[in-house]
Amino acid sequence: MHVIGLMSGTSADGVDVALCAIEGEQGSLSAKILCGETFPFESSIRQRILDACDVGKSRIDQIAQLHYELGEIFSNCVLQLLDSTGLSSKAVDLIGSHGQTLWHNVLPDGTVSASLQIVEAAVLAERTGITTISNFRARDIAAGGQGAPLTAYVDWLLLRHPEHWRAIQNIGGMGNVTFLPPLNDAESAPVAFDTGPGNAMLDVAVGHFTGGAQTFDRDGRMAMRGRVNEEWLDTLLQHPYYQRSYPKTTGRETFGTEAALELIAQAKARGLTHYEIIATLTALTATNIADAYTRLAPAPITEVILGGGGRHNPAIVGLLRELLAPARVISHDDIGVDGDFKEALVFAVLAHESWHNRSGSLPALTGARVPTVLGQITPGTNFGELVKKTWRHSAL
Repeated sequence: MHVIGLMSGTSADGVDVALCAIEGEQGSLSAKILCGETFPFESSIRQRILDACDVGKSRIDQIAQLHYELGEIFSNCVLQLLDSTGLSSKAVDLIGSHGQTLWHNVLPDGTVSASLQIVEAAVLAERTGITTISNFRARDIAAGGQGAPLTAYVDWLLLRHPEHWRAIQNIGGMGNVTFLPPLNDAESAPVAFDTGPGNAMLDVAVGHFTGGAQTFDRDGRMAMRGRVNEEWLDTLLQHPYYQRSYPKTTGRETFGTEAALELIAQAKARGLTHYEIIATLTALTATNIADAYTRLAPAPITEVILGGGGRHNPAIVGLLRELLAPARVISHDDIGVDGDFKEALVFAVLAHESWHNRSGSLPALTGARVPTVLGQITPGTNFGELVKKTWRHSAL
């Protein structure tokens, strides 16, 4: 099948669109990114998304409008990718859309009671004509799971090493990890959870100190001009989230704009300079990841594969290589997966699996009581032909 995966992460930078070729069964699945493109959000749209994530600024009427507007934006991104490749929408079987997370409701005991991703799937299906699967987190949460990290199941399907344990570490707005046992280990289960803040609070600080001229610390330049304040870093690492065992997930509601501005105020009260604050928040990202490995990895990790925007920050990567030694730290690109579109690939694969009535997660990964088929189907104009093409000989 040809499936388009759509992803916009907690950093709300833009839409990653990947056209993927997927075939096979769960135990022998093949998935390849044929082409991909990233479409940055206009600054006004990004700010509206961030405001919608903020309890003090969000309004239900604005969220409802944004839900549909993002449907139009995501649809245009799909059509632009197809136009640039010369393909018709009729060449695509499915769209898998993660949507844009606004809120991930984690209760004091660590369980998740709700999670809200917007981007109206009906707009996607109507504008493109392609059957769309969306709202992937809800079913796992209904089954008692965290609803995330959903990348973990696809890591389990595609990225296990034949002989040694791997960590698949994403560093987006938040960080998440999947600890994968090797293929020659039939007994061990995978483990997945959010490690904590990735780039989200760091990006807020950069925007704050540059008056909005920069939205992230390109090449880690600001961090490298400062010195890490170890005393403050030790204080930051006492946050209760880091002490919690898995399954666990988090988001901007805990480590977003409000939290970042509060930390900036604390740091200024300590007399830290702008560059010291950026350097220390950078160290927090790397250190909370390394700390999670030390406390929660089920076995020694031989290889760490980095994904997400944080893999482009040499300050973060350098610290991780130091803190995670002797593990080898590489990127998805080093194992033949385009790291810019790995998460879009994930939602293409999850859509493929849901269409074939196959589960999209494991209880070991999210804490759900049972594996579940994820997502909701919105038929496109291709729906009838797609049913005939793919379900005719199935055992559904």
